[in-house]
Amino acid sequence: MLDALSLDLTPIVAEQPDPLLFATVSGAHLYGFPSRDSDVDLRGVHLLPAADLLGLREPEETRSRIWDHDGVELDLVTHDLRKFVRLMLRRNGYVLEQLLSPLVVQTTPEHMELRDLAPGVLTLHHAHHYRGFTATQWRLFEKTDELKPLLYAFRAVLTGIHLMRCGEVQAHLPTLLGEVAESPGYLTELIEAKEAAEHGPAAGPSRDVLAADLEVLISTLEEARLRTELPPEPRAHADLHAFVVRARLGV
Repeated sequence: MLDALSLDLTPIVAEQPDPLLFATVSGAHLYGFPSRDSDVDLRGVHLLPAADLLGLREPEETRSRIWDHDGVELDLVTHDLRKFVRLMLRRNGYVLEQLLSPLVVQTTPEHMELRDLAPGVLTLHHAHHYRGFTATQWRLFEKTDELKPLLYAFRAVLTGIHLMRCGEVQAHLPTLLGEVAESPGYLTELIEAKEAAEHGPAAGPSRDVLAADLEVLISTLEEARLRTELPPEPRAHADLHAFVVRARLGV
């Protein structure tokens, strides 16, 4: 399933209309449970010229494209730097996972600086992001009975628990199983089943057991939020503002 990541993606970076400050792989590959037929989710930040933000035309702050590349479906979404940083400041764990992904396709000094600033946006309120994402994926699982949303639900709540306890964004589910003691043991088998089929039905425990275990983890997330040392508000707003200005002006 990792063959998809062996693709040469540099031509894709080179053909973008504006410079990419970074491009990383997100989705199931980042989370540690890709299937043989998983697509590759590319996420990143582009840098619009200053004139695009000053003129009368609406700036293209978000770009999205899905296409087939050598038999693998690629899904590319990039945001302009200003929009991406604003999302970071809105307690959005999803964009932080993209920024901090170890699966890097394109990087720049600006990417490294933005990564260094990321801890300054972490707050105790990120627990709400992960709780909400967990609930959304569980509802999807209830409708489809598929492994993908089930694993997404468990991955999200475990990421939230780890973040509240350690102040670190960790999106890789197999790693989280070793970091969060309350992780159900059967998740290892579910990951293995997911590797064989992207849209296969969930195996293993009954839905009642899954629901009960997930509810325990949601309660654990709330307890971790109440005890976390993370602050209630971002600390890096001024530094991020200065960074966006410098990056835009090229100084």
